[in-house]
Amino acid sequence: MWPGSERGSSRALELPTSQQNAGGSSQQETLADIEHISTIAGSLASIGTLSHTQMRYCTNDAGYDTEHTSLNSDFDEAELRRELLRDKWKLLFDMFDPEGFGEISVSEFLVALRSPEFVSQVPMNKRELLLERAKKAQLPVGPGYVTFQDFVNVMSGKRSRSFKCAVHHRDREVCSENDFQLVVSEPPLFRKMVHAVAMEVLPEERDRKYYADRYTCCPPPFFIILITIVELGFFVYHTSATGEAAPTGPIPSDSMFIYRPDKRHEIWRFILYMVLHAGWFHLGFNVAVQLLFGLPLEMVHGSTRIACIYFSGVLAGSLGTSIFDPEVFLVGASGGVYALLAAHLANVLLNYHQMRYGVLRLAFILIFASFDFGFAIYARYAGEDLPPGQLAASPAAVSYVAHLAGAVAGLTIGLLVLKNFEQKLHEQLLWWIALGTYTALVVFAVAFNVLNGVTLFNMRVEKIRFTQTYFNDFQV
Repeated sequence: MWPGSERGSSRALELPTSQQNAGGSSQQETLADIEHISTIAGSLASIGTLSHTQMRYCTNDAGYDTEHTSLNSDFDEAELRRELLRDKWKLLFDMFDPEGFGEISVSEFLVALRSPEFVSQVPMNKRELLLERAKKAQLPVGPGYVTFQDFVNVMSGKRSRSFKCAVHHRDREVCSENDFQLVVSEPPLFRKMVHAVAMEVLPEERDRKYYADRYTCCPPPFFIILITIVELGFFVYHTSATGEAAPTGPIPSDSMFIYRPDKRHEIWRFILYMVLHAGWFHLGFNVAVQLLFGLPLEMVHGSTRIACIYFSGVLAGSLGTSIFDPEVFLVGASGGVYALLAAHLANVLLNYHQMRYGVLRLAFILIFASFDFGFAIYARYAGEDLPPGQLAASPAAVSYVAHLAGAVAGLTIGLLVLKNFEQKLHEQLLWWIALGTYTALVVFAVAFNVLNGVTLFNMRVEKIRFTQTYFNDFQV
C-alpha cells in the first residue's frame, strides 16, 4: 500500500502483471477497483477494470497543477509506481495536515517551515517563497491558511492562473485560453443580498462562498420578522387607544404585559413586557437593530438559535432590573435587541483579523448602541424629581438596566448556541465559562425575586394583622 493513500481510501493499489497464456497470446493488464488515490498527478477515481491502452484519469482534486499532470497513456506498472513515489510533496504536506482538509493555518504552517522535515527536503529559495505566501495569507484580507495547491504552485514554479480563475470566478465564463478575460453575468438581487450577509457575519472566505452558493431561504428567517410585526401591532393598538404618539410616550402602565415591581408574582410579565414600547423612538431603534443585525444572524445561524439569544436577553433584562433598579417599570425589547448586538459584536471581536473593515464595524456598533443607551439613561433620570404618583406614567419609569443585562446575555448565550465552524480548545473553555456564568446569574436572580416576593407578602400580612390587633378600637 502506498503510504499516502490512507486519506483517500483504505484500499490498496493492486497492479497485476501481464501473463502469457498457453496459446502465446498476452493478457491485458488491469487495475482492479481503484478508489480515489490522491497523487501529485491528480486523483485516480473509480477506474474499475480498464485495459492497458484505455486508461483514463478523473481529476477529483481539481486544483493540482504541476509538471507531473501529463502522464503517457501507455505506461506500465513500474512507471505508475515511480509516479506514486515522486509524490513526496503530498506526503510532506500531509505530515502537517493530519485532518486531510488540504490546508494548513498560517501559524501552523510557519512552524512547519522551521521543522527538520521541511528544512531537509525544501530548498532555501522555495522556503522563502512559501514564507511570503504565508505572510500574504495572514493579512486581514487573506484567507488565514495555506492550501496544498499554494504549496504545489510554489514547489513546481507555476503561477496557475487558470486555477485561480476557476476558484474565484467559478460562476463566470472564460472567453480566451490565453488572456482569461471574463464575461461577468450580473447576479440577481437575492444573491447580492446573500453575499452581503455572508461578508457581514462569516469570518472565513470558504464559509462565505459555501453559504453564498447553498443558501436558498428555505426555511425563511421568520422569527425576527414575526417579532417585529407583533411589536408594531401592539404599538399601533395602544396609540389608537390613547390617541397620542410621542417620541417618549405614552407608557401603557395599566397593561397586563408591562413589568411592574408590585406585580412580579405574575411571571409572564418577565417576558411579555417586550411587546410594549415607550414611544415611537424607542420602538424605531429596536426595530432597526432587529432588522439590521438580527435578520442577517438569523439567515446564517437559523431561527431557533437567534430566538434563544433574543429571549435570553429579554429575560435577563427583567431579572436584572428587578435586582438593580427595583422601583421602576419596564417596557420594550431592548434586552433582546442588545443581546443580538452583543452577539454580533462578539463575532466581530473574535474574528477581527478575518473580518473586512473590522475597525469601522466596531465603531459603528459602539456608536449606534451608545446613542440609544445614553438616551435611556437620560430618560431614566430626567424625571427623577417627579412626584411618586406620576412615576408610572413618565418616561423616567423605564429602566436602562435591561440594556446591560441583555448585552451580558448576548455575550454568554451567543457563545453557547451560535454555530462555530472550527472550534478550538480555548473556544471550548469559553463555552463552559459562558454556560456557567449565565446559569449562575439566572439562578441568583430567580432566587432573589422569589425570596423578595415572599418577604413582601409576609410584611403585608404582618401589617394587616398588626393594624387589626392594635387599631380596631380606634375608629374615627
